Amino acid sequence: LLDSLLQENQMMANSNRHGDWPLDCKVYIGDLGSDGTRYELEDAFGAFGGVKNIWIAKKPPGFAFVLMEDARDAEDAARELDGSRICGRRVKKSVPILNLPIYPT
Repeated sequence: LLDSLLQENQMMANSNRHGDWPLDCKVYIGDLGSDGTRYELEDAFGAFGGVKNIWIAKKPPGFAFVLMEDARDAEDAARELDGSRICGRRVKKSVPILNLPIYPT
């Protein structure tokens, strides 16, 4: 049973659908603009730990989700990157999705 749950969690983390990602490792980034790239986000978040996946909104643009390998890394990245410049723009919020009840997935 434990192996089955771990395997299911791994499959969800590798999904391209950000709604399937584990919430404790998922970080929302707002005010990103339309020019943000996976590489810039991976560079910014990779300083805090492993990045498993990135989803960038295209229609409408301006926000993204980053999936970190570890929940503690997600919290650290969110705390440090909140209000910083990412992809040439100062992002409004960069917080673990669990702390954003107004932005459920």
